[in-house]
Amino acid sequence: MERVIKEKLEEIVELMNDPEETVIDKEVREKLELILALLNDPSKIKVVKEELHEQLEKVVALVNNAMSDPDIDIEYCIPEVETDTSTCDVLGDPYILVTYIVSEYNKQSRKFRLRDTILRRNTPESIANQVTFSIEEFKAEIDSVQMG
Repeated sequence: MERVIKEKLEEIVELMNDPEETVIDKEVREKLELILALLNDPSKIKVVKEELHEQLEKVVALVNNAMSDPDIDIEYCIPEVETDTSTCDVLGDPYILVTYIVSEYNKQSRKFRLRDTILRRNTPESIANQVTFSIEEFKAEIDSVQMG
């Protein structure tokens, strides 16, 4: 419960510090009311976690369907959904570890974190599109370094 409340407070701080975001008192008030509701009724946290779990399952399925490149190895560190890595930090943010196998001796890796704010603001389809786009950019970046 403490982690969920901490994440909600971080969302408020992020919202208030975003220079491009027009912060409306109503938005901050709504987020604070949500935190108070979570504190007063812990069963809501369970509902929030279940929704997040379903969303992450969809993201994993969509990314797996979209990425069929044999040079790309995808490992997930998403507690209670899919965890492939033995060094997975189950207490931190969920992430996707992408390894691009350039050659037998050259492998490049990058983590794509799935932060709470991303998960709350986007649909599973949008998140999966962002992840697959980021993977393609990562691959292109490595290829350009290798070629030039």
